[in-house]
Amino acid sequence: LGSLATAGTLGILIPPSIAFIVYSVLVPNASVPALFAAGMVPGILAGLALIIPSVWLSRKYKMGALEAAMPKPPFWASFRDAIWGLAAPVLILGGMRAGWFTPTEAAVVAVFYGLFVGMVIHRTIKFRDLFEILRESGELSAVILLVVSLAGIFAYSLSTLGVIDPLTRAITNSGLGEYGIMALLILMLVTVGMFLDGISIFLIFVPLLLPIAQHYNWDLVWFGVILTLKVAIGQFTPPLAVNLMVSCRIAGVRMEETVRWVIWMMLAMFLVLVAVIAFPQLALWLPRKLGY
Repeated sequence: LGSLATAGTLGILIPPSIAFIVYSVLVPNASVPALFAAGMVPGILAGLALIIPSVWLSRKYKMGALEAAMPKPPFWASFRDAIWGLAAPVLILGGMRAGWFTPTEAAVVAVFYGLFVGMVIHRTIKFRDLFEILRESGELSAVILLVVSLAGIFAYSLSTLGVIDPLTRAITNSGLGEYGIMALLILMLVTVGMFLDGISIFLIFVPLLLPIAQHYNWDLVWFGVILTLKVAIGQFTPPLAVNLMVSCRIAGVRMEETVRWVIWMMLAMFLVLVAVIAFPQLALWLPRKLGY
């Protein structure tokens, strides 16, 4: 459960990421293609970082001893079955890079691609399922748009009341310095990430944090990746972790039992976060190479 909950948080780093799209709406200077490209290397590093403690823990406690005696699934047959899922980010990023469609149109392409794979390739979706899928999509979209609209009102209220500028000055003049402020933001967003999903956090906190980033001349694409990494860590940090809570609820396991395992995953992800903060090119090299 610990490895599932932690790996599940990487979804907001790897394209197509809804969190990056929302961040781009809130920060016009950070384009969706640039954010998608910027999240690739940190996302891969985070995945590799999670593999290390997973392998170490499994060997230390001799997990999978029963499975080791079972025949391994054929590699190429498994790869052939997975190729349709692996092709999705290639299609989306490649299509935007080639100019076939815009980021907004890429969302439509992703939906129809998933529908094609589900109905034609795997045949797990039937025509009678479409109404239920569309109904659930409508409900989910309504919730998201309601949060977006209220967040817009919240940001407008902060700007109208003149709250953001005094708050920014108070934080930047606190004497903590640039890295002290960054450490404070890490602590705050990881804590908030225990309670809320990434989209809600972006909608609420980006209008407050953007002036701070601009004050220190932080690259806004890099800052978006950093925020996303912080939120991802918060989503599996006990005692109130959204991903961990859902996983434990489904499996019928108490969250306290996962802490001794999750703590190593937290450390691995935190090291990736520190690396991206210390070496911004880990996030910025690919978008600059692609010309974004």
